[in-house]
Amino acid sequence: MSIPITTPVLEAERLVKRFGDNPVLGGVDLAVAEHEVVVLIGASGSGKSTMLRCVSLLEPLDDGTVRLDGEEVTDPRADADRLRSRFGVVFQSFNLFPHLSVLQNVTLAPRVVHGVSRDEADERAMRLLERVGLASRAQDYPDRLSGGQQQRVAIVRALANEPRMLLLDEVTSALDPELVGEVLRLVRELKEQGTTILMATHEMAFARQVADRVCFLDAGVLCEQGPPEQVLDDPREPRTRQFLSRVIEAGRL
Repeated sequence: MSIPITTPVLEAERLVKRFGDNPVLGGVDLAVAEHEVVVLIGASGSGKSTMLRCVSLLEPLDDGTVRLDGEEVTDPRADADRLRSRFGVVFQSFNLFPHLSVLQNVTLAPRVVHGVSRDEADERAMRLLERVGLASRAQDYPDRLSGGQQQRVAIVRALANEPRMLLLDEVTSALDPELVGEVLRLVRELKEQGTTILMATHEMAFARQVADRVCFLDAGVLCEQGPPEQVLDDPREPRTRQFLSRVIEAGRL
């Protein structure tokens, strides 16, 4: 009996990125399967954010290949705008348009970029805002929302384009501690709904709860990866153990 071969949603091979003489990614290989949540951990400057930006074509690679559902997105002949739109990307800064309401922020890209009708875009946006408990704030402007609410709107805005994959870059770093929980609850709900996610975080306890796989990056090298209980509780690599000991000292694990 043959076993069907499933193409990973994302395949990154030998990713290399330099800023001047500074190597940021040193030949990283990573694949993300359907419905999988992969969490990148590592110290600041380890290459986590750069990897997310390179994977989503927001930053050009110096070398390497990225495929989405088997299609090479790094092929210079590819339609970069079309492929970029298949990623939903959320950064630590909310980047909401201050002059647009919550509803307008969420519906802008579906209408302008994807040609979705206003009625359909509004309906889709309201469904998503209802899911995250913000439907009543649809007509408010971002400055009327807390940081946690703004970050939830930013995630909804990414989901409104119905992306193939969600990329989350330190989405709690700009939040006060009491607001972190509401954003992490949303990410946990997205995982339960089967969303494919690649995310970078400093929240080790959250990585333990939500990740199917944890990947430790150090100086642009993927040093270790595996289930969260293995990487976080019984790391094999000395650099992973050193990093986690510092995290424990800081009280973040």
